[in-house]
Formats: sequence, structure tokens, C-alpha cells
Amino acid sequence: MANDTVTDLIDQQTWLDPVADWLQKATEATYGATGDAGQQVKNLLSGTWLGHPLHPAVTDVPVGAWTVSLILDVLEAATGERTYGVGADVAQGIGLAGALGAALSGLNDWHYTVDRQRRVGIAHGLMNLTAAGIYGASSVLRATGARAWGRRLSYLAYGVAVFSAYVGGELTYGMRLGVDHAAEEAPEDFTPVVDEAQLADGQPRKVDASGVPVLLVKQAGKIYAMGEVCSHLGGPLSEGTIADGIVTCPWHGSQFALENGAVVNGPATFAQPCFQTRVRNGKVEVGPRCVAEAAAAVTGTMPALAQDDQAVTGARS
Repeated sequence: MANDTVTDLIDQQTWLDPVADWLQKATEATYGATGDAGQQVKNLLSGTWLGHPLHPAVTDVPVGAWTVSLILDVLEAATGERTYGVGADVAQGIGLAGALGAALSGLNDWHYTVDRQRRVGIAHGLMNLTAAGIYGASSVLRATGARAWGRRLSYLAYGVAVFSAYVGGELTYGMRLGVDHAAEEAPEDFTPVVDEAQLADGQPRKVDASGVPVLLVKQAGKIYAMGEVCSHLGGPLSEGTIADGIVTCPWHGSQFALENGAVVNGPATFAQPCFQTRVRNGKVEVGPRCVAEAAAAVTGTMPALAQDDQAVTGARS
């Protein structure tokens, strides 16, 4: 397939690795040096506050603006009407401004990648940088009166940007960068997974509930259950740390509330699925997604429990 051919070719470009190494280290060092402020910037650029990755939304600005500029450039060239040219110049400038936001959010997402994702991602970024540079040169030519050459450079830049967008689509849909990696499956009924006595307080534990990998945590007398696979890039939450009702992913530091799976800190943008739990005859059982408890949180009531069951969590998702 064409997309495999393109990404295979990019993946073979080992000269990209030193550039990627330097850029990833520089990005992480910048975040680390700025402490809490760096974490807030990371949350902003990741889209944690949005509940959705920010980068795909921001990229619509330069692509849309440059498409408008292209259309107006063609109309100016065909008709000689200067009004079209003014509109094309403005749209091109908007695209360049939007490209800055797209570059920053894209860099934030990319710096967590490895191997094939990393090479294809940096190639995508370099192509976008090239397109922006050509558009910048075009703007200079337009401003100095060489409009015909300015338009020609814009056509070239648009072609580079479109090809880069194609590669970006492969990153998202083919390599699953920026999508929810948490398992979508859930137990259909309550399933015994472990003896309650084997759960140490504050110690994360991975269990299997009808084929679904589940993180179990006992804290302050409650037992919480959520998807064990981190929604960001698939990290193992059972190998993370637990503190103050929050689990921290060992891979990239995403934090989720045990109570309801909500994202506390990025780079994750998608919440973790949470599951109902109960203890029966000394066995911890994990059940379906916490839909009933979520409804109870809205109505202020709790669902009835069988008398021989012990409710051990109010986790919701």
C-alpha cells in the first residue's frame, strides 16, 4: 500500500535519529527545568484540559488558511484583480501564525515517541517546518512586489504541507499516535480476580477480569479498579506509583484519579475506564463499567446491593 511505502522509506532514514535524540532531550529538559509551570504547559499543549489531543484541532488553522490563500492566489493570477491578492496575503499570514501553535502541540506529542513513530514523526515535523519556511519566503517576495514568484513559492509550500498532512494522518490512524490506548473491553459480569487478603494497601496490582487487564488498588479501605493500559501510549499502570488517590503512569507520567479515572495531569487526554468492584466470600470481584455509580452520582442515590455483597468502591467513569 502507498502509505506503507512512504512510512517504510521514512523509517529507513537513520540520519534522522541524532536530530530526534537532541530534540527529545531538549524538550524534556525544558519541561523538567520549569517544574509546575512546565507541567501546566504540557497539559495545555497535550489537550488534557480539552479531553482530546490539541494538535489535530490546531492543524486545521494553517491547512485551512493556506487552502484559502491558494484559491485566492489562483483567482488573482487568472483575473489580475489585486483584491484577491490582498486576501491571499492575509490568509497566508494567518496560516503562518497557526503553524506555530501546531508545531508546539505537535512537538509536545512527538517527544514521547520511539522507533518508527519517532522517525516518521520528526519527518512530518521537518516537512511542516519546510513548508512554513517557504511560505515565509513567499511573504517576503509578495511584500517586495515580486508577487508572481511569491505565488509560485506558495504553490510549492502548499504541496509540501499537503504531503506532510498525509504523513501526519498515517501517524494518527496507522501508528495510533494521539488515540485512546486504553482497552475498550469490560467484564460482562462480576468476575473473581484475587483474594482480598492478597491486596496490600497502596500497592497496585494487575489482574485479569474475563480477558480484560485491570489495575486493582486498595486504599483507605476501598478497592478501585480501572483499565491497566494507559490511555496515552499504552503504559502499564500496574507498574506505576500510587499516592493521594492518584495513579501515575511509569512511562510518561500521566496521572489518573482512582475514584473515576479522570485525567489529573497529562500528557494523557483520555480518561481511564473504571469498573465496579465488590468483595464476596473474601474474593475481590471486578464487574462492568461503573455506569450505575455514575448515574448515582448525578441523582444522589446509590444502587441497591445484595446483602451478602460488600461494596468496596464508589468508582465511576
